[in-house]
Amino acid sequence: MRFAILGSGSRGNATLIEHGTTRLLVDCGFTLREIERRLARLNRSPCQLSAILLTHEHSDHCNGAELLARRYSIPVYMSDGTARGLRKPLPPAGLLQAGRPMALRDLLIDVVSVAHDAREPTQFVFSDGRRRLGLLTDLGSSTPGVVERYSDLDALVMEANHDSDMLASGPYPYFLKVRVGGSHGHMNNRQAALLVKEAGWKRLQHLVLAHLSEKNNLPHLARQAFTETLGCDPDWLQVADQDSGLDWREIA
Repeated sequence: MRFAILGSGSRGNATLIEHGTTRLLVDCGFTLREIERRLARLNRSPCQLSAILLTHEHSDHCNGAELLARRYSIPVYMSDGTARGLRKPLPPAGLLQAGRPMALRDLLIDVVSVAHDAREPTQFVFSDGRRRLGLLTDLGSSTPGVVERYSDLDALVMEANHDSDMLASGPYPYFLKVRVGGSHGHMNNRQAALLVKEAGWKRLQHLVLAHLSEKNNLPHLARQAFTETLGCDPDWLQVADQDSGLDWREIA
């Protein structure tokens, strides 16, 4: 199994996961042309996609999904709440429900409910039968259930959205600061690092910090929080960029 990130941040999110002949795009927060361009950068095209999975209905995660799916006849899977929340209606090929794993060709997908200000947000853990990859972004707080589902992974893409001090002194209006920093907003660097520590990280081959705010965070601050909390080598930590994403990472 391997994965790559097309882009991660408030201006658009998309992650590509491959195993065998299965290619899944998780979220599609870019325009059709931009998705095509970013896939080409990874030597892939939309016609090679097996399915699209949407985590929730916010535009930075679903902006281009409707057009991409219709143009290339790609099945889309999402929760019922996400389907009802989309501004551009998109009939799902199947509905995702937290706690009910779903098999898509060569991959088994564990669907996880998270605390975020969307109708029925989900995140995912992917298994090829031997290795497990977790995607965990867009949540404001953790629960024992989330910690349990994200334990014993081989790779993890983890939200490190903001630095609390930068958010407090930054340009966002007060109501937005409250939303982002709230229990159903986004995780700050320290919260994210503590969640990873609690879930266990020693067997991880890859730990990717994702969904960093361009206005309320800096890569070195995210790395510092994780390094101090986990005691890991800062050079081992990887950061997914908004513009360049993250190139292919193999899970051996």
